[in-house]
Amino acid sequence: MPINWCPSCKIGLANEEVVGGKCERCGAEVSRRNISQWVVKITDYADRLIDGLRETRFIEKVKQAQINWIDRKEWIDISYDVEGVKDKVVVATTRPDTNFGATFVVLAPEHEIATKIINQKIETGENLEKIKEYVIKARNKSELDRQKEVVGRDKTGVFTGLYAINQLTHKKMPIWITDFVLSTVGTGAVVGVPGHDIRDFEFAKQFGLEIVRVVVGSDGRDGPITNKEDVQEEEGLMVNSGFLDGMDIHEATKKIMDYLEEKGWGKRSTRYHLRDWIFSRQHYWGEPIPMIFCENCAKNDRGWFNQNPLSAKADISLEKGDLKAPFYQGGVSEGQGGLNLGWYPVPENELPVVLPEVEAYEPTDDGQSPLSKIDSFVNCKCPVCGKDAKRETDTMPNWAGSDWYFLRYLDPHNDKSIALGELIKKWMPVDVYIGGDEHNTLHLLYSRFIYKFLADIGAVSNDIPEPYVVRMSHGVILGFDNQRMSKSKGNVVVPEIVADKYGVDVMRMYLMFMGPFDGTMAWNENTLIGVKRFLDKVEKFTFDQIKNKFVNQYDNGLIINQLIEGVGKDFENFGFNTAIAKLMEAFNKLKTVNREEMKILIKLLAPLAPYVAEELWNEIGGKKDESFSVHKSLWPKTDKNLLITKSVKIPVAINGKTRVVIEVDRMEVGNREKVLGQVYNNEKIKGYINGRKVIKEIMVSGKMVNLVI
Repeated sequence: MPINWCPSCKIGLANEEVVGGKCERCGAEVSRRNISQWVVKITDYADRLIDGLRETRFIEKVKQAQINWIDRKEWIDISYDVEGVKDKVVVATTRPDTNFGATFVVLAPEHEIATKIINQKIETGENLEKIKEYVIKARNKSELDRQKEVVGRDKTGVFTGLYAINQLTHKKMPIWITDFVLSTVGTGAVVGVPGHDIRDFEFAKQFGLEIVRVVVGSDGRDGPITNKEDVQEEEGLMVNSGFLDGMDIHEATKKIMDYLEEKGWGKRSTRYHLRDWIFSRQHYWGEPIPMIFCENCAKNDRGWFNQNPLSAKADISLEKGDLKAPFYQGGVSEGQGGLNLGWYPVPENELPVVLPEVEAYEPTDDGQSPLSKIDSFVNCKCPVCGKDAKRETDTMPNWAGSDWYFLRYLDPHNDKSIALGELIKKWMPVDVYIGGDEHNTLHLLYSRFIYKFLADIGAVSNDIPEPYVVRMSHGVILGFDNQRMSKSKGNVVVPEIVADKYGVDVMRMYLMFMGPFDGTMAWNENTLIGVKRFLDKVEKFTFDQIKNKFVNQYDNGLIINQLIEGVGKDFENFGFNTAIAKLMEAFNKLKTVNREEMKILIKLLAPLAPYVAEELWNEIGGKKDESFSVHKSLWPKTDKNLLITKSVKIPVAINGKTRVVIEVDRMEVGNREKVLGQVYNNEKIKGYINGRKVIKEIMVSGKMVNLVI
């Protein structure tokens, strides 16, 4: 099957591991290569992977990344008669509303009709050699090359000499072959609507094909479409479309789908951008794929995938269908298992298959795994007929192990199952999953799929539908020059050097103080020094209280309790930077504290600066009367009664300009007479009025007072 191939790593890659046409691991340009591969049918889980997101508290951008990658859409497959031949051409589209404007059909070079033409099973009257030359050349291009710059570059194609009949308009639509249509998308055939698709417009202009307007946008332009700027791809109303005229595109799409199905010309289908997961890797490291190939069984039409009965000596059961995950090789899906004849799972009593000890494990240039060169590993006996057989030498991708390791943490010494069911129910799901955004369509997607498969085979509980509750994306720290850190740029910050110079708590706290958890921020040593000053201040404040024997003449109840509540909420929401800001503000306000208040402050500091907090906890004697370590102490609770402020600050303005701020008893803020009495008794206000007449008194309860003089 054609796969993504990294010439540097010398392995096949899944679609999710190709970013911008390059290997996400090493950055090399990816090409296409035909190699036999094991594939996991993740597409069978596509709907569940989307619908299951409702069970999570992932942030919206993470949910959207997975939804967009899976990309579930309703399509309709429209069947057109082809003039003069028995074959029909079936096109897949999400915009059948524009079908009255369809003027041509384009096929992928791999399409069945293209193959029949070059094999002379369909005669078209066109230059066969020209068609054959184009098809062969296009097929030799990588899919990535064919996808690059689809819009904007000159279009290429060859006319087949065939015409499809548009049932709606009864017009003949010329059928072309072009490299921008991919056999892996839809049906490998696209109906061209050049008035309402830029790519189709460019193709029509290139080859002089008809362009018809069937949608009018909000600008009201309804004339001929002659330039790219005229192409209406967005919202609009239908025109020149018979019974659809006047409808918006959404209503028209539903109406035409119903009509095409009623007529027997079309059939709705659900399609996905998600592709089945290429599971083979041609490197040494990784879990061996536990499959065995027997040539003798293949010759006799036997194999695990076609469910033929096994001999009595086999230690695996075909009737049970042990491998319930849709799993196939070389692009052969379920229902075509005959092409996987001779393949069997390794018997359960021979698992796990262990990698052999080797001196050299470099990838090979021929696309074979390094394991293929080790006869002692490759050669084995068939678990069914007992004759000579060979092991699969490809290994699993790195995701195979990392997709479920968290389950193994629950019961690591269990040799009977992944984990005891009671432990899974006790500990799962994972509370928080933290990682970079690049994992949204890689590890996060794969591990959710694997978890659902494990639930299907009873390895984990179906009562826990998703493996993760919260998914947080961490940000990126740039160099001091606002560029990605790189040795070549000389802007790399070495953690060990920073820790040696300032201390690990300063470094840790600065990283949390830089900005939002998921933000992108530049390294700034001046701010780091500010964090050091703050921790120095906390230490000095603590020792001052010890020296003062925690004698306190201030009412700190409101400050302390607001701090407990605010920091706690910030921690829950990964707002570490705002939690630190609240601590800084509190230490600026506090003059003296009693011993219990000091213990609370140290507890709040502990997750941010664990070493400093532990030292201060010992200094104030916390381990004597509460816990040996601050990190084992109970998190402070908020006294809700102390959160109620006793007074409210109200700005007082004269002629709209604030002159003074007064404090009013909270219980009296609505008492106009008392508030105004306090205003007029204020010495500064008396000085501003200075005997002049107050024309108007404006008061917004608890908010402001304005005197007009």
